[in-house]
Amino acid sequence: MAQTPAEAAIQSIIRGIARSCAAGGHAVSDTAVAFMVKAVMLDPRNGLNVDRTLTKEDVHKLEELCVGKLTETWRPSLDTIKMQEYFEMNYTPPRELVEEIHRVLDSRLSPLKREITDSRLKTRDDLDHLYHKMITYILLKSSLGSPTDVIAVQETTAALQSIFPQTELGAFMVLVKKDKELHLNELTMIVTGIRLFNKANKIGEKEFSIHELMPPLLMEILPVTSESIKKEMSAKQRLAWKYTAVLEKLINSDIQPKPSEERITLLKEALYNVRQHEVFLKTLLTDACLCAKHVEILQTELSSQLKRLRETIKPQTAVPTAAVYPLFKVLSKVWSRLQDEAELLNMLSNIKRNLQPFVASQENIFSEEYLDSLLGTTMVKTDEQRMSESLDEQVDQTQWKKQEWLMPETTASLKELPLQFNGFCGNPDFGVLNYKERFYAFSSKMAALEFSSSPDYFVAEVEEKTKYFPELIQLLRQRQQFPLINQYSEIKEDEKTWEKPVAMCENGTQTVLHPMETNISKSYEWNEWQLRRKALKQTDLSHMRQQNSTQTWPPKNAACQAKRENGSNVPTPQTYMACLRGQKGAHMVKTNLT
Repeated sequence: MAQTPAEAAIQSIIRGIARSCAAGGHAVSDTAVAFMVKAVMLDPRNGLNVDRTLTKEDVHKLEELCVGKLTETWRPSLDTIKMQEYFEMNYTPPRELVEEIHRVLDSRLSPLKREITDSRLKTRDDLDHLYHKMITYILLKSSLGSPTDVIAVQETTAALQSIFPQTELGAFMVLVKKDKELHLNELTMIVTGIRLFNKANKIGEKEFSIHELMPPLLMEILPVTSESIKKEMSAKQRLAWKYTAVLEKLINSDIQPKPSEERITLLKEALYNVRQHEVFLKTLLTDACLCAKHVEILQTELSSQLKRLRETIKPQTAVPTAAVYPLFKVLSKVWSRLQDEAELLNMLSNIKRNLQPFVASQENIFSEEYLDSLLGTTMVKTDEQRMSESLDEQVDQTQWKKQEWLMPETTASLKELPLQFNGFCGNPDFGVLNYKERFYAFSSKMAALEFSSSPDYFVAEVEEKTKYFPELIQLLRQRQQFPLINQYSEIKEDEKTWEKPVAMCENGTQTVLHPMETNISKSYEWNEWQLRRKALKQTDLSHMRQQNSTQTWPPKNAACQAKRENGSNVPTPQTYMACLRGQKGAHMVKTNLT
């Protein structure tokens, strides 16, 4: 699709800013540059109006401001924006990640699968080569060993020969391509199940531990991922509480000497940086805990499937394939799901580790010792303590009859609602205001009173403050309020579906037994057998008690006259033509003989 002149101009500006940053030794992505361009234009302090065409002076000023902000690598604000970009580009919801893993694996194995299904066998060596390709495909698809591992190849070959000997390749080759692919996938699952079952039996039932069958990556990551994320998040929460206490003391108290505005701005940027890191860590921790629960369930299922297989195979020397093959396939599916969980945990661990550099700037500017010196004897309150200070107060719905308030005791799933501003400083236990299909929570009853008196004013004030700190657009989930900002793909949390809150109350109804006595049917019977008895009595009374007769009239003979046939004759045209050949210059003579 061709770009509009405006889009082409913006792309030119973005490329120019990226080149200027690269010339100064700062590598920045086009995505970050595009976001910074729009953030600079939104900031009212820069005097750039987004509703009018930019002049050359405006473009030059815009480029200078963007280059300046993108090269201030020591500022926490830039680190927060880069952190948001990294997370949105690399984090994938669990369900989408599993689908992507399977899609990548299928894409990587598609050439090998195509070679197997499209093979044309001519010699004995071709049969051996095709069989070896099938073994390689099964190994790669199941991830139970490598094609270069001799022991894994021997185990796979033995399992495949037990269910699909090489002599059956002829029957395999006559199948259509789709059936070949289905048969190959089925063989993969059965062989994988056989190998897992054999591995469990080698260890011995008494000495066997289900952990010995787990994917190696899963056993390496599972014990540490959740704990490391939880530990990191706890440290960031304590740091955020400390930053909050410092800012409250510096802004609300009359301490002397008063810190500069630039210092307070840097403290705010540091707080936003830590809070954003905390939000991302919470997302990772939620996924990690859910993954750990799934692994626990899958381990139990794997153990039960092995027990069923032992009970099915152990007592008999020959077992019907219809009884044992489905169990092997189920065992293979459980193993595959465990591998998916391992890949998910690996992704979460990598993202957690790669987020750490984006909080380095605020740690370099404000050390723990410096923050403690600013605090002095001031007590640092946790988020829970702040929320519990006014728990006894609750919004009185009778004061706002024209507004819809959702209360904890009358609304199901109140804490699962998508609260505005990411729920910061809000306690749903006070009550949640539903204003224009958006949900607002408050830190106190007084804050709820002030906001509900003029919601549009306070929402506009938040939007205006956000323009000065562009990292707040994502932290407070303000994308809808700033359509100009289209930094990355839409935030995953906003895509979550939520149920509309349903208000509950105690109520009761009572149905009158017979509201209208005149409509009572005396002959009504609820019993089906009693109705059948009545039907039989009526049949017995009416059977052979009456004779009926009917009379029919045969159809009468009738006839009709059709149209008579007639015709006419026309003369046959005949024409005689003379002097067509002979003397040169003679004239043709035409005579009508009709």
